[in-house]
Amino acid sequence: MKKILLTLSIFAMLGSIVGCSQKAKWNHQQKEALRNALKTYREMIYLQDLTDPEFVIFTDDVAGDIETAYPVYATFMQLPAVDDTLDMFVVTAIVEELNEDASNMRHLYPYRTLVKQGILPDKLTHQERHAFYNCLAKKVNSYYNTSIAEFVSDVIKSDTSSQTQITKFQSECANELFDWVIEVSEVDIIEPSQAPQND
Repeated sequence: MKKILLTLSIFAMLGSIVGCSQKAKWNHQQKEALRNALKTYREMIYLQDLTDPEFVIFTDDVAGDIETAYPVYATFMQLPAVDDTLDMFVVTAIVEELNEDASNMRHLYPYRTLVKQGILPDKLTHQERHAFYNCLAKKVNSYYNTSIAEFVSDVIKSDTSSQTQITKFQSECANELFDWVIEVSEVDIIEPSQAPQND
C-alpha cells in the first residue's frame, strides 16, 4: 500500500511540474503578438535591407531568444521597460550577425547606395563586394576595439562624427582594393572683406 501511495505522489508531483511547464510556455496568440511587435522594426537600419524571407528568419530568431530568456509571457510583458528590452534583443541580434559574418556589413551600407554616393565603382563582382565589406569590417573592428555594439549604437543613432569616420573607412577600402578615389570639386571661398564692392 505504501508503495502505491509513494508512486501516486510521484506521479502527482510530475503532473504538477508538467502542468507548470506547459503554463510557462508561450501560447500561439502570445507568440503571434510578439512577432507582430517585431514587424515594427522592419524599417530599422540594417533590417530594411533584408529580403522578406531574411527578415522572417531574423524575427523568428529574436522571438526564440526572447521566449528562451522569458519562458513566462506575463513576466516579459510586465517588465518595467518592455520596449527597451525588445530593442536590446533586436540590436543584440544585429551585433551577432555582424560578428558572425563581416559581409553582413552590406545590410548597413548597401552596395547600390554606396555606388550612388560615389564611394564605390559600379559593376563590382560578388567577390569584389565581399572583399570590400571584409575590409570595412576590419577597419570598424579595429576602430571600435572595445565593442561592435558601440558601433551599431552609433549607426542607429546616426552619430555624425561616426558616420564621417565610416565614410573615411569606406573610401580607404575602395582605394586600396579598386584604386577608386573620391574626387571632391574645389570650391573658391571668398572672405567677406574680399568680396567685390559695388559703388
